Amino acid sequence: MTARNYVILHEPDQAVESLRRGGPRVGAGVASVAALTVETDRMAPAAARAILQNKRVAAVAPVLPMKLIAPVGERNVPAAAPQAGTLWGLDAVGALTSPFDGSGIVVAVLDTGIDPTHEAFQRHGLELERRNFTDAGTDDDNGHGTHCAGTIFGGTVGGTRIGVAPGVSRAMIGKVLGGNGGGSDQIAQAILWAVNGGAHVISMSLGMDFPGYVKQLLNDDVPAEVATSLALEGYRANILFFERLASFVSARGLIAQPSLLVAAAGNESRRALGAEFEIGVSPPAVSDGIISVAALGQTPAGLVVAPFSNTGARISGPGVDIVSARRGGGLVSMDGTSMATPHVAGVAALWAQKLVHENRLVGNEWADRLMASGASSALKAGFDPTDIGTGLVRAPQPGP
Repeated sequence: MTARNYVILHEPDQAVESLRRGGPRVGAGVASVAALTVETDRMAPAAARAILQNKRVAAVAPVLPMKLIAPVGERNVPAAAPQAGTLWGLDAVGALTSPFDGSGIVVAVLDTGIDPTHEAFQRHGLELERRNFTDAGTDDDNGHGTHCAGTIFGGTVGGTRIGVAPGVSRAMIGKVLGGNGGGSDQIAQAILWAVNGGAHVISMSLGMDFPGYVKQLLNDDVPAEVATSLALEGYRANILFFERLASFVSARGLIAQPSLLVAAAGNESRRALGAEFEIGVSPPAVSDGIISVAALGQTPAGLVVAPFSNTGARISGPGVDIVSARRGGGLVSMDGTSMATPHVAGVAALWAQKLVHENRLVGNEWADRLMASGASSALKAGFDPTDIGTGLVRAPQPGP
């Protein structure tokens, strides 16, 4: 069969491997964790299966195209609105009353890039470290990444605070979608770049393009039934690939600075058509070790799961009528789990800052505190717990 591109995850050194398997801590130091590598190679499927016999290979998967989890709705925001301090998402997650602002925490946004000239990112002390993993230009040519970044760490625009964690002083912007799209190999490389670069929080509002992969196979003259089977096999292999990668990132946090992977659950559900049209969390968010995020919207009776939000997410965030930075300047409102994800990423930065102050940013405590912050008190009665995970994410508040 025709050779295809595969992404290969190589095992790290013995220090991280011992921790991943639950063994004793190996005193090899922080530098040892950088041995985890990702490469892309072109080979036949049989060769890909054979390479897994190498004990230094942790996972192998065909490179699947990745796509933007595109907003379900988008609306321009007049220059005179909204009034300062009234963004409902920031209020709902408790960012406006939290004593923390993300100072000292490094965040990474793996998306379509960023508009570095936007007013939201001109605040003093903010360092944008950018890397382009695509064949397109470095800047954001879509607007999605700029909007997501604004929700995490943006400053004020026209007197309105848009960021959950506006005190973040260093942000790593990995452009992984653009031009001819992106691939699962680029996402894996970007995750390693962010982790090795010191990112505490890694936010991803993207998903695998399963129909796109089937189309690729059909274009290569693979029979339809075979193409579907190969695509399903590749889909499963990529879920396992990202689970293995996430497990190493988690193990790294036991001997070095921890990093949290946060990803959008996806917008494929059509709840208005009935429960049978609810779709499960999409990859890579569905992989164990990644915090998947559902979207909530407002109603007079309380918050509700957005009609497009996929089910089975681990936690929820505001995802309807979310105002943030618009590429080229000003503000724009968008709907999607892509908009909920940066709320959770921003709150994760606030929890990280709190735990750093307490000298407790170690092991799994950070993720546990973030997940435990989820609350359902603001939700309309009658919600399905599987739709919201632990509930609406909440920032740390004043007090013990």
